[in-house]
Amino acid sequence: MSAAGLVARAARKGLRLTAAESCTGGLIAAAITAIPGASAVFTHGFVTYANTAKTEMLGVPAGLFATVGAVSQEVALAMAQGARAAAAADYAIAVTGIAGPGGGTPDKPVGTVCFGLAGPDGAIAHTRHFTGDRDEVRAASVAFALDILTQACGAEA
Repeated sequence: MSAAGLVARAARKGLRLTAAESCTGGLIAAAITAIPGASAVFTHGFVTYANTAKTEMLGVPAGLFATVGAVSQEVALAMAQGARAAAAADYAIAVTGIAGPGGGTPDKPVGTVCFGLAGPDGAIAHTRHFTGDRDEVRAASVAFALDILTQACGAEA
């Protein structure tokens, strides 16, 4: 579903949304806020590119980076939970990944992106491996994030 569909669905249901972004650098927030009326549902966006920002703004435990790495489901979940709490949102989406062209490893190649979704019923994480250049990985990440956030907002009323 598109950002417009997400905003319309969240508005109909009276939901508040937020995003915590690393590799997408604010593109999720930009997609949502490009839609007229988005201010009714989207009040905060967190661009936490550096690990210190993830810790300072979202409360991600600093030790987590050493044990599982910044690109991990655990960090994505902590980002989502921290963003949800900080924004007093119903749902928070978080993304952390390796968009390239460098930065990949054999265990986490370029295109590895982890997503966290936190809502009233708990949190869930996803990992995807996208192909393409930096722009393509980031675009695919935004599309996937919008899809899972839309699904979390539930079926049409």
